[in-house]
Amino acid sequence: MTNPADYFSRRLELETDPSDVYAAQKAGERFVLVDVRGDEAWAQGRITGALHMPYQQIAERAPRELDPDVPVVVYCWSPGCNAGQKGALAFSRLGFAVREMIGGYEYWVREGQPYENDEGACERVFDRTVMVVRP
Repeated sequence: MTNPADYFSRRLELETDPSDVYAAQKAGERFVLVDVRGDEAWAQGRITGALHMPYQQIAERAPRELDPDVPVVVYCWSPGCNAGQKGALAFSRLGFAVREMIGGYEYWVREGQPYENDEGACERVFDRTVMVVRP
């Protein structure tokens, strides 16, 4: 693929970002958000409403637990983590429509979207280095 329009169109078919995922949640769009990180990461914090399915378990669990007609969005820690790509690959091999949320959990939290941990909801903080913060 050498045409820039084709390249960027394809990326947008396979990737999304925290702002768009949050907007889709608020709009009631039908998809399942899957945290593909390990148990310790999940306990430390996760996106509110996400399902926990570590990428190593997708091949076994997804066919039993998820509707293959519902699109999947996966995320991992951050831009420095490729577990989201591993999870997206596993879902795609099973025939699921899947997108990776670029930026991962880190950028979700930095953009002030709702998140929680094992103790409950966490305080939302808006990071001016990744978004416009309005009073």
